[in-house]
Amino acid sequence: MSTIKTKDGVDIFYKDWGDKSAQPIVFSHGWPLTADDWDIQMLYFLQQGYRVIAHDRRGHGRSSQTWEGNDMDHYADDLAALTEALDLKNAIHVGHSTGGGEVAHYIARHGGKRVAKAVLMSAVPPIMLKTEANPGGLPMEVFDGIRAGVANNRPDFYKDITMPFYGFNRPGAKVLEGVREKWWLQGMLGSVKSQYDCVKAFSETDFTEDLKKIDVPTLVMHGDDDQIVPIADSAELAVKLLKKGTLKVYAGYPHGMFTTHPEVINADLLAFFKS
Repeated sequence: MSTIKTKDGVDIFYKDWGDKSAQPIVFSHGWPLTADDWDIQMLYFLQQGYRVIAHDRRGHGRSSQTWEGNDMDHYADDLAALTEALDLKNAIHVGHSTGGGEVAHYIARHGGKRVAKAVLMSAVPPIMLKTEANPGGLPMEVFDGIRAGVANNRPDFYKDITMPFYGFNRPGAKVLEGVREKWWLQGMLGSVKSQYDCVKAFSETDFTEDLKKIDVPTLVMHGDDDQIVPIADSAELAVKLLKKGTLKVYAGYPHGMFTTHPEVINADLLAFFKS
């Protein structure tokens, strides 16, 4: 397996496919998944002539099961370590859900000198948690419920969450059992401690100032039937904070829309990359 070692001794697993001279696309996955969540996109963009890269976040998948450091600062620093180790230039960063926060924090924290464009897909910024400054956010009880599910019965909780994640709980939806099983497998590969801690990272991190610092063209993609990260308190607010942001809304699409509707999402990504 291909790995890099971070300054604090964590092994980060990654995939790196394609011509090394081609423009790189770096994919950051959502909670509690792995680089494998991007299989459809990585194969598609590899076939389009891009270099495609995806890593397992620390504590997830095949990376080290870390006891500490499961926070957005470390996630962003790990992504920076990967881009530096591979000496990526003119890279396009695509982040889904928690990965969208990771991408935003990485660019704000480490600068955009290696970055050409960014995509925030079904992403958590600016902040998910309901606060005085963010009255439209989700109450702490929602995230406490997620933590309880992870801590007390992770296998069943992960099976159940796939239904709203992909919109399979909607009337008339075609339930793809293989997709549900793949999600479950990815989740169960990771450290329960890291995934438990990551709930705080994706729900309580305030990315407002990060978004303001991003100065590369950024595409914000979100389904208006996202039951995991509601669009009104995420994408619709995030795009207003970006200097070069564009919002594209997908009617009826769920949180995991790049898996349920890859032909639409891939085409829109390609158009943005080439624009």
